[in-house]
Amino acid sequence: MKKVSNSRSNSSKTSDKPRSKRNDNASKGDKKPRKFEERGDKDDKKPRKFDSRGPKEERGPRRFDDRKPPRKHDGFNREDDGVTEETFIVVGKNPVMEALRSGQEIDKLLILKDNTDHVLKKITDMAKKQNIIIHSVEKARLEYLADGQVHQGIVALMAPFPYSNLQDILNHAKAKGRDPFIVILDHLTDPHNLGAIIRSANICGADGVIIPNRRSASLTAVSVKASSGAVSHTPIVKVTNLSQTIDELKKKGFWIMSTDMKGNPYYKADYKGALAIVIGNEGTGISEKVKKQCDFSVSIPVHGEIESFNASAAAAIIFAEAAKQRFQ
Repeated sequence: MKKVSNSRSNSSKTSDKPRSKRNDNASKGDKKPRKFEERGDKDDKKPRKFDSRGPKEERGPRRFDDRKPPRKHDGFNREDDGVTEETFIVVGKNPVMEALRSGQEIDKLLILKDNTDHVLKKITDMAKKQNIIIHSVEKARLEYLADGQVHQGIVALMAPFPYSNLQDILNHAKAKGRDPFIVILDHLTDPHNLGAIIRSANICGADGVIIPNRRSASLTAVSVKASSGAVSHTPIVKVTNLSQTIDELKKKGFWIMSTDMKGNPYYKADYKGALAIVIGNEGTGISEKVKKQCDFSVSIPVHGEIESFNASAAAAIIFAEAAKQRFQ
């Protein structure tokens, strides 16, 4: 039997010498020029597209006005209208009208020039009877003072908001001939929620609202507008320490109710007598220290996928139940 040789046997090799690189037999002089060596010297290059422009021109310093167009409210100054950090600004037809009805001190009214709105005319007539200064101004000036709020053609400039004290709230209830009903806001931070809660509290017969002096939303144009003028008829008290205020209310015979998701259903609670309802922060709720001072808590049962109500919506539901029991 013949032995079949492998095609890769040593007999197929042409030489025992090691393999060399390609073009090893070619001389150096036979090498082809590389791709970029055909370009020639740098001096022979054609001028590039932007080389014909010449040297850069020196530019002068750019001013701020050259970079941006003039702003919409340039030329307006709050000092020209007598506005300071203490000035209380109220915007919108209803909030201004309620301020006039409540007899609050208004320094000046700014009304849209050449308007034909019958509500603004009614406000103007009321202001004239109270000898309030009235200025007809352009729309841009109202927008500047309203600072982004919907002004509806009118802005009122007032003295600093007249905050009340705890005795004012008790006197308010006494004048109505009923047990006092107070709302305490534990570091609410949204001014719109603040205004909405004050509005609900007033509608449901609350005699006043207590807010902390620090780390809490204050009364601004936003909260005043959200209250639809309720701040003009509801005593608002600012206190340094909520815990001390709650202790003082307890000494006066108040029951303190907290709103908490772990509380009993709100419709099973007793809202009669001297009562203070505590509404917590939008995110963290009622602080632990204040919660320990409360006599009982209530909650709103939830049947959907969302875990909780907005603070102002929850407050409105609970206040409505309180009004139902207290004034039926």
